[in-house]
Amino acid sequence: MHSISPAGRALARLGGCVRLSAQMNKNSSSMMALAPNTSNKRETVCIFGTGDFGRALGHKMIQSGYPVVYGSRSTQISNLIPKDAEVLGHAEAAQKAAIIIIAIPRQHYNFLTPLAEVLHGKVLVDISNNLKLNQYPQSNAEHLAQLLPGSKVVKAFNTVSAWALQSGTLDASRQVFVCGDDVEAKQMVMNIVRALGLTPLDKGSLLAAQEIENYPLQLFPMWKFPIFLSLGLTAFFFFYCVLLDIIYTYIYEKNDFSFFIAITIPNRVCPVMALILLALVYLPGIFAAIIQLYRGTKYRRFPDWLDKWMLCRKQLGLIALAFASLHVLFTLVTPIRSFVRWKTSTRIISQVMNNKTEPLDHTNAWLSDSYLALGILGFFLFVLLGITSLPSVSNNVNWREFRFVQSKLGYLTLILSTAHTLVYGGKWFLSPSTYKWYLPNIYILSLIVPCAVLVVKFLLIFPCVDKPLTQIRQGWERNPKYSEQSNYIINKSAV
Repeated sequence: MHSISPAGRALARLGGCVRLSAQMNKNSSSMMALAPNTSNKRETVCIFGTGDFGRALGHKMIQSGYPVVYGSRSTQISNLIPKDAEVLGHAEAAQKAAIIIIAIPRQHYNFLTPLAEVLHGKVLVDISNNLKLNQYPQSNAEHLAQLLPGSKVVKAFNTVSAWALQSGTLDASRQVFVCGDDVEAKQMVMNIVRALGLTPLDKGSLLAAQEIENYPLQLFPMWKFPIFLSLGLTAFFFFYCVLLDIIYTYIYEKNDFSFFIAITIPNRVCPVMALILLALVYLPGIFAAIIQLYRGTKYRRFPDWLDKWMLCRKQLGLIALAFASLHVLFTLVTPIRSFVRWKTSTRIISQVMNNKTEPLDHTNAWLSDSYLALGILGFFLFVLLGITSLPSVSNNVNWREFRFVQSKLGYLTLILSTAHTLVYGGKWFLSPSTYKWYLPNIYILSLIVPCAVLVVKFLLIFPCVDKPLTQIRQGWERNPKYSEQSNYIINKSAV
């Protein structure tokens, strides 16, 4: 072996350091080459149409860093157009951008046909809406795709209002449905949606455009049944009270209590409606449990009426909370009513004139305090149920917590509210004088549905019933062969 002098070793170490430094520089250059471009420069977006929505969308895009060019029949710049935007003719504006937003109604799409060559390969974003549901047999986006087969049509932005874009209040309409046949074009549009601070939701191919276009035209689709049911029951109980408390009293006692229509009757109808609607929230779950026990499987669909009922339970509960809140407000104003003050002063004068003081009835005092305590606790839990049903709250709790509040505390709310009504109106069950025209008091009617729900629920929690029901809901089947046949029939009919 040859020995190396100290000077040689020093030179070798120096050479190694030089080679290491060169390698690090090379690696650094490679990493810089692979690093993404962090420039804030965005691609130009063209907007056809200078109407309210086109202007609002263009203004929002300019704020987000997008160069915007408008394609218009008139190239004269209006004061309404965002000052940083450029206004050109349709053909010239389309040549400047790869993404063109069509902010014009469907009936004016024909002017795009002569521009087919200019628009070939471009991404066309259809944002139009119709005046009524299913106005055309074909969606606006599909119609646009047929007019311009060389373009890539994407449906988006039709669920966002111009007012929300202009005012910046996008919390209520932040979600944007997007659909299209070209995956790359759809991704480009979704990137713009995110850049505007909105949330894109991919709905699939352009076949979903009809559903997306119908969405803004639907007026509370999940609220129709609860609202119509509530209005029908409210009208029934209102006229029922008018019949017994006003008409009957006027005919047989010659007393005019027509002013009961303002406060007294609404304050009877509201708690009755709150209790019945709350019971109707949990009644479909009772029906579902009975059906599953009868069938011995969970793999068969419920009847359509039960499916629709279960889907609108949240709306029924919120309407019930509204009635309960009205009942609280009506009750709070009771002491300042002229009729109540007249009754109080008359009773006091009667005691003075007769020189007789009515002794405290401890039984009524207990009933009164119990009735008020049950009502306060029931209303508190009622409000808690309403708060946890809000999306902002329900999204922050896990499934077990949400189920505990909505199911366990929900049934506790129903028990307290039913007990509140029983303590207040129970004395009328056996009193013949309350059956005017042989009709029961309104509070007696209000207890039928909630008491039935609570009795059946009490039977369902017995171990001999709860155990097989839990097994069924975990996937156990009493007759798997029959279940497979029924599933086959269901799937076959669905196809």
